[in-house]
Amino acid sequence: MAFRKVKVPLPTGQVVDGLDIPVLEANERWSEITLEDRTVIRVKTVVASAIRIEGQWDQEGNSLYMMKSSPAVAIITVPEDLRRKVN
Repeated sequence: MAFRKVKVPLPTGQVVDGLDIPVLEANERWSEITLEDRTVIRVKTVVASAIRIEGQWDQEGNSLYMMKSSPAVAIITVPEDLRRKVN
């Protein structure tokens, strides 16, 4: 399978070569968070694809990847006293 070549800007300002690799399968679980005001929210990261940085490895010899992702947020419970009255 041929992956699409892309240019990747790093935080340092350097631009490097990468390969855009689509997600074959994902098991993205929700994290449920209860805030001090008793609100309950769920959050997760939805990954669209990964970009493998060409010629770059971590300290253990693994390829470096950047993720194309977006957050998903769901408000589950909001205490009644924090809700706005809707007519």
